[in-house]
Amino acid sequence: MQLQQLAYFVAVAEVRHFTQAAEALHVAQPSLSKQIRALEAELGASLFSRARGNITLTPAGEALLPLAKRILADVDTARLEVQELAGLRRGRVRLGATPSLCAGLLGDVLRRFHDAYPGIQIIVEEGGSRDLVRELTRGSLDLALVILPLHGDPPLETTPILREHLVVASPAGNAGGEPGRPSREPAQVPRRSYLRIEDLRNRPMVMFRSGYDLREATITACRDAGFEPRFAVEGGEMDAVLRFVEAGLGVAVVPSMVLAGRPGLRGTALVLGDGPRRGHHPELQRTIALAHRKDVEPTHAARAFQDTLETFLVEAALAGSLPAGVEALVTHG
Repeated sequence: MQLQQLAYFVAVAEVRHFTQAAEALHVAQPSLSKQIRALEAELGASLFSRARGNITLTPAGEALLPLAKRILADVDTARLEVQELAGLRRGRVRLGATPSLCAGLLGDVLRRFHDAYPGIQIIVEEGGSRDLVRELTRGSLDLALVILPLHGDPPLETTPILREHLVVASPAGNAGGEPGRPSREPAQVPRRSYLRIEDLRNRPMVMFRSGYDLREATITACRDAGFEPRFAVEGGEMDAVLRFVEAGLGVAVVPSMVLAGRPGLRGTALVLGDGPRRGHHPELQRTIALAHRKDVEPTHAARAFQDTLETFLVEAALAGSLPAGVEALVTHG
């Protein structure tokens, strides 16, 4: 089994077309087909079903695809790691991050890292935490900023780095409304210092698509409070959700940092139980961790990024310049 054969197999599997795969790889289509047949002969199983011109994966092909992607990703990582031994003058970091971090402090961290290591390519994939965990496990990412706790016990090593407070986002112009009672304007929420989960009962909500940890956390919190959340709109990414809230379609539970620079929105703290007691504010929050695969040692570039990130958080915490609702969990960089 050759790496070239695996690369050809993955290319065909992704586009489901031999000619298009050959063009993308800049090889002749007969040569690509020959290598695929040789791979099938070595494995003793057909990888593609070619009925009436429709290319689909056979069960054997479905089983091989994630393994082939992981092998190719590991080989690519090994190649880059060797190149990095020259002193971090070349390399690559494939980083996954949640939308709240991409919209918040990540830009400043990436700027600092780029200034220190201009020869290292940075590839950022934005997505929900569960999507990022899956891509990291497959080898498509080197590092990912994900939400703890992880689900399903994936083979990842995590380092908690910060804590985000969650708030209820609503249009800034709305006021009034009684907790637990529908308002004339669906997006209205009580204008006070905090809201309980119970206050979201009967209120239309704007909900993220599947794959976002915030979606599952919000639905679970509502069900624990004894009701099913009512969705006005669902299926959006972070920016779309915030725009829908600004339009008055409903409220949304989001990290407080994403409201910075959005004067059309206000955030109200979301608390557990009956709310603050004796000065204690049990606000809903979530922990962000930097994760990598346990079975693959992070590259020099990935370790340099982690050092840069932790140093940035420590310095920002000491200077009091972290975004509102963000708390650093690292104590040294």
